Order: sequence, then C-alpha cells, then structure tokens
Amino acid sequence: MLFTALKAGIAAFVIVFASWLAGKKPELAGFITALPLVSIMAIAFAYTQHGDVSNTAQYARSIIFAVPISWLFFLPFFFTERFDLGFWVSWALGLVLLVAGYFLHGPMGTSMP
Repeated sequence: MLFTALKAGIAAFVIVFASWLAGKKPELAGFITALPLVSIMAIAFAYTQHGDVSNTAQYARSIIFAVPISWLFFLPFFFTERFDLGFWVSWALGLVLLVAGYFLHGPMGTSMP
C-alpha cells in the first residue's frame, strides 16, 4: 500500500508541477510534459512490483507503438485558431482521435513476439 501511495505521489507531483509551470513558461512546461516521464516511471514501477522482465519488455514495446498514436490528441490544436474551434472543442476532438488511435494500437502493439 505504501508503494502505491508513493507512485501516486510522484505522478501527482509531476502533473501539478507541469500545470503550474505552464502558466509561467509554457514552452518549458511543454518540453517537460513531452518527456517520457510517465513511461520511465511506469516501466520501473511495473518491474519493481512484478519482477517480470519479459512482461516489462512487452510493456515497453507497446509504449513505442502508442507514442505516435497518442499524438493524434494534439492534432486539433493545430487548427484551433484557424477554424475558431475553441479549447473544449479541440480537446474533445482530440479525445475522439485518441480513442480511434487506441483501436489502432491494439493490433500494432501486440504484433511483436
């Protein structure tokens, strides 16, 4: 239980810090957010918790396929101002694209041995 609380605390700190920094230095906050911090932490936590190298390697390979697909979420934001979409419309369209990408990830993320 303590390990779970520690993991939640670390993740919460990263999110809170990045969102706070976005108000002061959006470019730096974007760079920090783009770092694969969640992947780095989650892979280490998964291995620490389960101790299974093979499962952890499959997890990491799945992330490699998921990262480009996750970029679909950001696509509507490139058109927000041009088409006067507004934040929430862009955000919702990004979620729709992300869900569609999830269905692409399933077959792609499990295709490696």
